[in-house]
Amino acid sequence: MQEDIILSVLDGKDTLALMPTGGGKSICFQVPALAREGICIVVSPLIALMKDQVENLKARDIKAVSVVSGMTRKEIDITLDNCIYGNIKFLYVSPERLKTDLFKARLPKMKVNLIAVDEAHCISQWGYDFRPSYLEIAAIRKMLPGIPVLALTATATPEVREDIQKKLSPPTPQRGDFPAANNSPSLGEGVRGWAVFQNSFERKNLSYVVINEDNKTLKMLNVVEKTTGSSIIYVRNRKRTKEIVELLQKNGHTAGFYHAGLDKATRNKRQDAWMSGETRIIVATNAFGMGIDKSNVRLVLHYDLPESIEAYYQESGRAGRDGKQSYTVLLYKKTDINEAQGRVESSFPEVSEIKNTYQALGNYLQLPVGSGAGVSYDFNINAFCTNYNLDPLNTFNCFKILEMEELIEMSDNIDLPSRLHITVKHEMLYEYQVKNPKFDHVIKTILRSYAGAFDDYTAINEGEIAKRSGITIDEVKEILVKTDAQNILSYLPQNQSPQVTFLKQRLDLKNIHISREHLADRKERHIKNMKAVIKYASTNTSCRQQQLLQYFGEEINHRCGNCDVCIARNKLGISDLEFSNVQVEIQTILSNQKLSLHHLIKNIKSANEDKAIKVVEWLIDNRKISYDDDELLVIK
Repeated sequence: MQEDIILSVLDGKDTLALMPTGGGKSICFQVPALAREGICIVVSPLIALMKDQVENLKARDIKAVSVVSGMTRKEIDITLDNCIYGNIKFLYVSPERLKTDLFKARLPKMKVNLIAVDEAHCISQWGYDFRPSYLEIAAIRKMLPGIPVLALTATATPEVREDIQKKLSPPTPQRGDFPAANNSPSLGEGVRGWAVFQNSFERKNLSYVVINEDNKTLKMLNVVEKTTGSSIIYVRNRKRTKEIVELLQKNGHTAGFYHAGLDKATRNKRQDAWMSGETRIIVATNAFGMGIDKSNVRLVLHYDLPESIEAYYQESGRAGRDGKQSYTVLLYKKTDINEAQGRVESSFPEVSEIKNTYQALGNYLQLPVGSGAGVSYDFNINAFCTNYNLDPLNTFNCFKILEMEELIEMSDNIDLPSRLHITVKHEMLYEYQVKNPKFDHVIKTILRSYAGAFDDYTAINEGEIAKRSGITIDEVKEILVKTDAQNILSYLPQNQSPQVTFLKQRLDLKNIHISREHLADRKERHIKNMKAVIKYASTNTSCRQQQLLQYFGEEINHRCGNCDVCIARNKLGISDLEFSNVQVEIQTILSNQKLSLHHLIKNIKSANEDKAIKVVEWLIDNRKISYDDDELLVIK
């Protein structure tokens, strides 16, 4: 499907592409962007994925940059200028950055050839991860007439697909709109109809299994021991990742845990060990998996109920990318359902709590009202909660609402490397070196090691500079700090701290408007998502693959034959048609009366007695019919 999508984009059409996880979405915008003069703007909510793609493009000598949390205003300013005057081909940006004055001022001057929207389901209010800032994409299209959009997502229901096209279509121009870019390559006139490309959501090599089990830990160990090859176990919280790894290791399995709270070096080490096969099992939160291309994963196990069918499908889809038989197992027990419903309630605090948390955040950072827009601050949520005696989980949920309202942006371990930008011209730098001979050798080492330091902020490694200069790392850092203070260069040390960014200037408490109606809508969507997960987990009479495909608006008339439901049915030795006929007949008979097993079997005409008994036993085992107190069968 990649070629068709690429040709559609090159033809200037607005294009929606639905491709499964690991389906090669990024190449669909990279190829047409490289084939055209100008720059491609890639809008993505996933900072880690943005950074990975930028690094991969750079490794292929393709000019790519990103604007992410933690960057200074000056860094962003230089980066955007380079997108106008340099030879940058890809600008990765989070949707929240589209609304900033700095971005809006620079965009009309860029020679844009394509807008690529990753995780496009986030633009739909019906999507499982709705982000209001995505709505800004349609607004920036006013400045880029004739420039096509490529919207990409791995999971979208028919409702969401329709909404994506509607929300990403350019608005009707109004008086007073931003000026249109006059130097973008012409790709056609006016608004076009959308070209929609969709791969089937069916994964024929995956066996979907749901297990209702009170002792999930024992069942997990049992499943792991029965399967071979690389595995991923998804859990809901960070603490549990470590607990499960310790249990797996005690039982002789090589395992490591992964979550966003770990520092980059630890995350990379554990990911590399799993990718290489040194570690067989990775136990992780949903922070793990995006952009990771490992083809031979044989098992993806969900220890906890996922937040949505979309998230479950994406995470499960990391199994069996090589096309070989693989398994995806969901464990749950009755109390999990109650806990999931409780989580939805706790995820939406009262408006007064949200406002008070915002006020406390401003005070904690000593940020005056009316200031701080676009500024990022190192932030430790645990220290914050301790300082104000707040409940961490409730505070986290308050921050999530403040993010949805586009007041702040939270980032886990942004992991920005040390960066350096020489801010003076060559002649002035030479004079400085002559006057400061003790700094000369370090500056020469930097110039030899990092081309482009005059043009932009460049990632540096103080250890490498120290090694090549024959001095210590501390001495290198001291020299860089001093030259920074003298305005010869700008030095930004490595930062691995979690951060909070104020997307707007700090508001006074009375000016914070959080819509109770919007909160109610979001809560309703969360409830709808959770009900869909619970329905999927508790429905044990329909093929799992069919259930998933129906959720995404795709109908197939055959069972997969591999899921737990199909395997149980296969053991009966009855064809689909026979089973269906007997089931319908039983439901019809019992809808009007209660019968003993003997009399029910005698009333079934669509199959012989042996087959009829097998179907009745299956329906009893799967709690579709049951015995009442008088030992008569009734529809449950």
